Amino acid sequence: MTPITTTADLAAFCERLNTQPFVAVDTEFMRETTYWPKLCLIQAAGPDVEAVIDPLAEGLDLSPFLAVLSNPKIMKVFHAARQDLEIFVNLGAMPKPLFDSQIAAMAAGFGEQVAYDALVRQMLKVDLDKSSRFTDWARRPLSENQLTYALADVTYLAKLYPMLRDRLEAEGRLTWVASEMAALGDPANYDVEPENAWRRLKPRRNSAKYLAVFKAVAAWRERTAQTRDQPRGRILKDEAIEEVATQLPLDADGLNRLRSVPKGFSGSRFGPELLAAIKEALVDPEGYAPVLDKPKASAMPANGAVVELLKVLLKARAEDAGVASKLIATVSDLEKIAGDDEAETAALQGWRREAFGEDALKLKRGEIALVLDGGRVRAVEVRRAPKPA
Repeated sequence: MTPITTTADLAAFCERLNTQPFVAVDTEFMRETTYWPKLCLIQAAGPDVEAVIDPLAEGLDLSPFLAVLSNPKIMKVFHAARQDLEIFVNLGAMPKPLFDSQIAAMAAGFGEQVAYDALVRQMLKVDLDKSSRFTDWARRPLSENQLTYALADVTYLAKLYPMLRDRLEAEGRLTWVASEMAALGDPANYDVEPENAWRRLKPRRNSAKYLAVFKAVAAWRERTAQTRDQPRGRILKDEAIEEVATQLPLDADGLNRLRSVPKGFSGSRFGPELLAAIKEALVDPEGYAPVLDKPKASAMPANGAVVELLKVLLKARAEDAGVASKLIATVSDLEKIAGDDEAETAALQGWRREAFGEDALKLKRGEIALVLDGGRVRAVEVRRAPKPA
């Protein structure tokens, strides 16, 4: 097997891709020691054409393939797409329209976060050879085994897509995953602007000084990681951002007293840079601090026992529907519902409300109860005794 290594060959391949109704896409990349993923291989397959593209080939221009990804007439099919999408967004192309077979499999009854090889085994009765999974994809030349392994990731994905799509359509569930696909394609998910880095974390306090420093340290770490092309955690751990924002160190001694900051950090080039970022944020903390969404005044703290009951109901409803429970609601959704009947959560909207949300509210109001019936949990209507005259 010979990968595509020239722009001319890639352009010719993409001309054929542009005639396909869909294209299955996968990538091989490396980022264990870097901030930016190093794209090492692209695999693409339509119903009638497939190839492996070598993005590391000298002089290769990926523009023809990026144009295919941006073509609104062609469905782009991935499995567990998020990291692949991040790569292509960084290259300037957001693949749309989008179909993620892992999300689709959740609605089709294959469980949560089913692996690609497991899905191929269950649906196509094929056992994939995964021996090349952890090889060095940046090393050239690539072996025949590596190329065969890589291409299989789209060869069978192109066979899975029509089967999953038709199955969901027949069961009336294609619209169930539409919102998930739309959310996956939201460019905000792949925002690497340093000033927005704090959004990926969870601030625990609401004071202006805390939030200003929290935002500033997250931005400093993101900017430093990008400039040095190193993973965020190698610059500073998440827990250190929380501790710095809480303790507000203003000098080297203050940094040295923090448990989550590495020993010797204050004496490195990072120490003075971090302290400068902290001091700058504290010049006008009210003006720099991010504004957090405040919970609704009517919302009550989530009752732990209610959340546990909702978990049982969710599991039962998911099993009845043959859908992964995570697709219907998350623990965060359950906590919101436990504290507020009108919580702003997807679990109380659309098909999710019909499949689970309405019963969740009835369970809270005592209108239904959970009973064990032959090894299965069922929800039954509670018959209330009439009030005495």
